Amino acid sequence: MVTTPRSSAWPLALLFAALVVYASLYPFQGWRMQGVEPMAFMLAPLPKYWTAFDVVSNFLGYAPLAFLLALSLLRSGAGGWSWLLGFTLPLLLSFGVETLQNYLPMRVASNLDLALNGAGAMLGATAAWVLERLGGLRRWSQFRADWFVPGAHGSLVLLALWPAALLYPVSVPFGLGQVWDRLEMELAHLLAETPFLAWVPFRVENPLPLSPLAEAFCVALGLLAPLLMGFADMRSLSRRVGFLVAFFVCALAVAGLSSALTYGPDHGWAWITSQALLGLALAFAAGLALLALPRRVCHALMLLCLATSLSLLNRAPVSPYFDQSLEVWEQGRFIRFYGLSQWLGWAWPFAALLFGLRAIARHPGARQGAH
Repeated sequence: MVTTPRSSAWPLALLFAALVVYASLYPFQGWRMQGVEPMAFMLAPLPKYWTAFDVVSNFLGYAPLAFLLALSLLRSGAGGWSWLLGFTLPLLLSFGVETLQNYLPMRVASNLDLALNGAGAMLGATAAWVLERLGGLRRWSQFRADWFVPGAHGSLVLLALWPAALLYPVSVPFGLGQVWDRLEMELAHLLAETPFLAWVPFRVENPLPLSPLAEAFCVALGLLAPLLMGFADMRSLSRRVGFLVAFFVCALAVAGLSSALTYGPDHGWAWITSQALLGLALAFAAGLALLALPRRVCHALMLLCLATSLSLLNRAPVSPYFDQSLEVWEQGRFIRFYGLSQWLGWAWPFAALLFGLRAIARHPGARQGAH
């Protein structure tokens, strides 16, 4: 019996919805009644002060969510309901978060935001509907069947999220998951004046910074982990070669975009140091050498790359200069991107670890000889 591959659009839509809620209600502090009717913003005059960035971000913010929802419904056989639900559900979500913003002093409920979110949702749902009418979904299904093994589902979701995770600044290029510094501070604050504080393995001595060679090694590992994840689900050697080239082009473009957003367009390539170049070269050479690896070995090496890079990164300190660069993201107009990409950057390697462990446990080679 031929089974239809599970759609990756559903988990992506749910993840995007959760991130939109997080970005819209961040920092989740100071909840209180402010003496206004919850629905008053609907009939209020349009805001007097707004920026082009606010308009564009509110318009485009809900378009991917509506697109993914409509796409999921179309692939699930919803037919004519797909456009209506793909537009209505994000609009209801926007209405809900705008209403909740009445109770957050750092947020302002706005009918203009709601209208822009609705327009973006209409654009996204319409794009999915048009894509289906033009045969785009059928061609994507054929492309997926030609390039990826039938079980490629979780890997496609994680690979689609990897570029977004890289947008949040990292102290080492492609070094996702460096969370121990902040986790240590949060645990110290949370467990202060409790006996559980002694259970936390705080670092007694100041850790030494990564050497240039160790930093290059972390760059290479940060690239190899998602690369091997993609290799594991490719159908043939030639497709792995194509993925290798596309992967490095995407990695360079996203790293440049992240640097440009953080330091300005003139510094988009400031991240390319001698350590980064060495790491890129090592990762590319390793990718070529590992093209013919069996699927299960790809997953095993991916886990090794993730575990090693997380260990190295979380034992190293974050430089004060890097902490200053984060202020650009954590304040001002990047507050929404801060919420979206920060958690992706922190959580992506740990989600990939769980995926890799599950993939090895479920792979036929775990119970019988590889074919």
